[in-house]
Amino acid sequence: MNLEQKSINTIRMLSIDQIQEANSGHPGLPLGAAPMAYTLWKKMKKNPDDPNWMNRDRFILSAGHGSALLYSILHLYGYGLKIEDLKNFRQFNALTPGHPEYGHTVGVEATTGPLGQGISMAVGMALAESHLAALYNNEYEIINHNTYVICGDGDLMEGISNEASSLAGTLELGKLIVLYDSNNITIEGSTDIAFRENVAQRYEALGWQTIEVQDGNDIEAISKAIEEAKAEKKKPSLIEIKTQIGYGSPRAGKSKAHGEPLGDDMAATREFYGFGSETFKVDEDVYNHFEEIKKDLKFEYDKDKRVEKLYADKYPDLYKKLVDSFKGKFNLDFLDDEDFYKFEKDMATRASSGEALNRISEKFDLIIGGSADLAPSNNTEMKNRERFSADNRLGSNIGFGVREHAMAAITNGILLHGGLKAYCATFLIFSDYLKPALRLSALQGLPAIYVLTHDSIGVGEDGPTHQPIEQLATLRSIPNNIVFRPADAKEASVAWSVAMRSKDTPVCMALSRQGLPNLKESSKEARRGGYIIKKEKSDLEKIIIATGSEVHLALDAAKDKDGVRVISMPSRELFEMQPESYQKEVIPRTCEKRLIVEAASSFGWGKYAGLKGKIIGIDQFGASGKGPDIFKHFGITVENIKKQVEEL
Repeated sequence: MNLEQKSINTIRMLSIDQIQEANSGHPGLPLGAAPMAYTLWKKMKKNPDDPNWMNRDRFILSAGHGSALLYSILHLYGYGLKIEDLKNFRQFNALTPGHPEYGHTVGVEATTGPLGQGISMAVGMALAESHLAALYNNEYEIINHNTYVICGDGDLMEGISNEASSLAGTLELGKLIVLYDSNNITIEGSTDIAFRENVAQRYEALGWQTIEVQDGNDIEAISKAIEEAKAEKKKPSLIEIKTQIGYGSPRAGKSKAHGEPLGDDMAATREFYGFGSETFKVDEDVYNHFEEIKKDLKFEYDKDKRVEKLYADKYPDLYKKLVDSFKGKFNLDFLDDEDFYKFEKDMATRASSGEALNRISEKFDLIIGGSADLAPSNNTEMKNRERFSADNRLGSNIGFGVREHAMAAITNGILLHGGLKAYCATFLIFSDYLKPALRLSALQGLPAIYVLTHDSIGVGEDGPTHQPIEQLATLRSIPNNIVFRPADAKEASVAWSVAMRSKDTPVCMALSRQGLPNLKESSKEARRGGYIIKKEKSDLEKIIIATGSEVHLALDAAKDKDGVRVISMPSRELFEMQPESYQKEVIPRTCEKRLIVEAASSFGWGKYAGLKGKIIGIDQFGASGKGPDIFKHFGITVENIKKQVEEL
């Protein structure tokens, strides 16, 4: 066999060896997709010696269950994975986890595995590339690269991929190229069970260029298809490559090839490819072959770096700003300006959040984002910015359309690409639609900003379908996620300050639809998650802890009660990050008579209420009617808070 074929087969063998060693994994994809992965990686703009190079091509293995394929390639290209790492596939603390994990393994651009997420994040990467190119390119193209994906049938069955692909077609993200591993097999058997559509025709309807490669082993045809996709500057491209899952093994073309080690079929598979029984074996000529490929890649890298040097010499300030932004260093000094936190009139926190966002957009040009068709309601339009579109890459207001799930994944992709701050928005109730992508924000350590308005039964007439009850508890249950429910305009601006300064944690703002009074007692101390907004005038007897729109009710209920302290707690997560001494100062352990007030599920508040405390919450679905009537119905009133405090 020639050296290219031997290299492809080495990728296959390393992949199935990992899986066999772990007695766990998915051999079908590496055996079928190795030729397309090899061909693509030869063409991609990258440098293993500079893996975070900002102008590299991005690659996402959306079919993340095929991670062994990616690890084999990363090993052969010298991204730091050793043979011992491959032998530790799927073991505790290994650099080769079961699904690719961003920030854990060098060369992994995104955490994938939940199907559909990878291709959707790739849309965000391509969007970010086009926006940054518009911001920074001049006579020197310092930002100019493609985003590549390998996906499978499962990715394209998930609804999120269609949402994201539809937007990619609309926005004409021509530098997005998807290689579709089309093998017609899923875990349960043939895709005919549930997936008989013509994928290529669907993607044509979504505004994509579609290309077909009939034989997944034909690397010349795959190479030609990739070049054709790169030549198309307007439309994103889907290259459907017909493959056979588990190719070369006795399980080829069968669902059994998908997700279990080859076991007794290993010997026959190795024999098919002309490999002996020695596992994890890479011949010297194969290593040398990849070193030769790297030399070609380094040549292109050096060309780009020369352009970068010319740019840096002529535009030093702009260059520094760009480089810093990819390191997560942004100039946020304006957040120290007291005027950022001042508001003259009472307003809903969705409105004060909108004002804070616009104050940010006037001082900071590297923020981009938008809403799932709710910008006027979410107050998330930056008024001094234009809309991002196929015709206007400089625009930074993104119209995501009614696509909450894809919106969140695309926001993740923007942040994974680097160079920008990004936000997205919808109603709090519809956080249910984007929760899987939000979970990946937290898991990947991405500081995504989620603006979630209409945060309670205050939605009123829209009724129980639109009145969030359990959503706050759900969001608070996600590790490495900050939920911030401000009580007034000042606290809303603090929420934005927290979100903008976050480096590795998403921030979810829960904002009111209804108007709220500006509280003279509110403070920038809200950044600590919880603080004393009304201190007792005599010995401390009881404590009221409230959030968001219930804080002003708690203040009214306690105004004539000298022994009652009121705590505004916009963010339990931030409060629990504070030193224990501060937490005890705000909520003394000796004061056990505590009342929690929040117009949402009581779930999770027990540790604050304690054994002698009470919770005024809502543990049933809402009701249709005017907001004030619904609040009264559920006992979220000054009168009931007074009554419950007195009964403590």
